[in-house]
Amino acid sequence: MKTRTTFAASLVAAFFISTTSAKLFPAHPPEAQAKIALPIPHDVMPGSGVTISDVIGRERSINIFAGFTRDIESVSKRLEGSQNTTLLAPHNKAITRLPRKPWEDPQDYAALGQNAYDGQSGEDRAHRNLRRFVEAHVVPESPWAENQKIQTLGGDTVWWEHKDGKKLIQPGGIEVSSVPNKVANGEVWILEGARNYA
Repeated sequence: MKTRTTFAASLVAAFFISTTSAKLFPAHPPEAQAKIALPIPHDVMPGSGVTISDVIGRERSINIFAGFTRDIESVSKRLEGSQNTTLLAPHNKAITRLPRKPWEDPQDYAALGQNAYDGQSGEDRAHRNLRRFVEAHVVPESPWAENQKIQTLGGDTVWWEHKDGKKLIQPGGIEVSSVPNKVANGEVWILEGARNYA
């Protein structure tokens, strides 16, 4: 009988110690806890702290453009910051159908030939061209009202309208196929085409 009582007391003590220490010392140290990522729902209520930067990498259909945004520091900071933005993200297939890479400019080839993007000066030209492409797809406004003309970060004026049951970005009549993400600092609109970046 004494061994049963001792065993039961030991079991209760072990349970008490483990639950108390679990409250005092979490299962993962704080630096490991910060690395645990929970899935983010597509439609997050504004004010939740989730930003465009948090969600664009999870949209497989726009992962090429999402990668471009990370390469442009001013855009990357905006998408992770608190400034409201409507990101006009071209679908992967729209980017692969472009007549040239977003970092290429026919004028560079005309002036410098096939080596236009060689060396440090070539990399600088390519980065400048890529920045122009990405900034042409960033509208510094959200919500963005129909027919409201806004300058993109690239400096050109855009607006959108409903026509024949479709949401179209103007100029150019580029169809918005979906708006999968609404987050604290704006929205992601997936486009069937890319804006003119020349």
